[in-house]
Amino acid sequence: MTVGTHSSETQALETTDHCAEATMRRTDPEGHGPVRYGPPIPGQGLPVPPGLAAAAAGAHTEPTGGGPRLLDAACAYWARRGLPAERHRTVAAPGAPALLLALTAALGGDVLVPLPCAAWWRPTARLLGTSVFHVATSAECGGVPDPYALLETVRRVRAEGGDPRLLVLSVADDPTATVAPPEVVHETIEAAAGEGLHLISDETWRDTLHQPHDTVLLSPAEMLPDRVTVMTDLAGPFLPPGWPAAIARFPDNDTGTRLRDRVLDVLTALGARLATPVAEAAAYALGEPEEISLRLTESVRLHARVAAAAHHAVVTGGALARPPQTGRHLYADLGPLRPALTEYGVGDAQELEDFLTARLGMPAPGGHRFGDDLGALRVRLATGPLLGATDQERTASLTSPEPLELPHVESALTLLGSVFDDLRDDARRWESPR
Repeated sequence: MTVGTHSSETQALETTDHCAEATMRRTDPEGHGPVRYGPPIPGQGLPVPPGLAAAAAGAHTEPTGGGPRLLDAACAYWARRGLPAERHRTVAAPGAPALLLALTAALGGDVLVPLPCAAWWRPTARLLGTSVFHVATSAECGGVPDPYALLETVRRVRAEGGDPRLLVLSVADDPTATVAPPEVVHETIEAAAGEGLHLISDETWRDTLHQPHDTVLLSPAEMLPDRVTVMTDLAGPFLPPGWPAAIARFPDNDTGTRLRDRVLDVLTALGARLATPVAEAAAYALGEPEEISLRLTESVRLHARVAAAAHHAVVTGGALARPPQTGRHLYADLGPLRPALTEYGVGDAQELEDFLTARLGMPAPGGHRFGDDLGALRVRLATGPLLGATDQERTASLTSPEPLELPHVESALTLLGSVFDDLRDDARRWESPR
């Protein structure tokens, strides 16, 4: 397939970013079972840059693990971020789930993840029949387990006959949109190393910090290079979700060599090879030409402003949420609004998901999809749907010096605020007399 700037294929791919969320499906007919169809990664909600679309050309597939051009571009990308890499320490795959599946299969043993965590982490491990154990995070951030809770969990699992070998974490987090402070990362990494765990650092959102000059992001690979594999889904900074591509950087030692070899074996068995058009687009984006760098800077600034406005609306409406620091989303706890929600027949996260999706006209995946308890009233809200309903509106949002004042953005934020304000007022009215 050749994807040109004006081709019908490109037009279809441009719409994937904002259509994927709309196709989010319930967990099962009753809506309270295991997550089978998790929500997709929060998309940019913006048209594909012309140069990126033009780069997506070809009609073949890459070698398993990625071709030289893509791997060299990945190495250069990491080197610019202080993580030197070589081609033989790097792998590319058609999407982060396939890559995590291969890593989990190659490492074996039980998997530890923070609570909550990205929606696709747990199903990937469970597909292999692997046990997954959640570890609580600290009050200040998500994505990185509390070190004491990590130690307790590892020792408990071993005492019960388990075999914990792998910790997956994300310093810049989905779903909480927080960035773990370096001191928290340091303590957790030390605890993990002491227990002999291998770490996978999901750094999908590292390039989307809302305040890049004021937020310190420390990669675990900078602290513990011999035991950390870095993974990045390129849909975070660069590509639309409909162009699946992810890269991994392995430790520069014998462990890293063996792990990469096993990952390539698994990817080969799965037939998980990148399509050449996607690989070419990924290599172009990883090179970070001016078009890509400028688009990334502008889109991060836009989503940061919209996320801050959405956070204000949610908190003013009586919900709880950490201030978003990264990504294109925020994570809200509607526990304080439970009295009002109960009156609407909402008693758990699945019912809250259905309720808010209908009220807001946009997907609002419940916290149970991210590992939180079904009874907790939590949701992830993406900022992409707030940018407009058409490419013209979304482009206007990107180029406007005051995007929050655009009618379509203002209208979307007003609706968000009114839904939460109504719940706050109802909760106050229906509270039991003291």
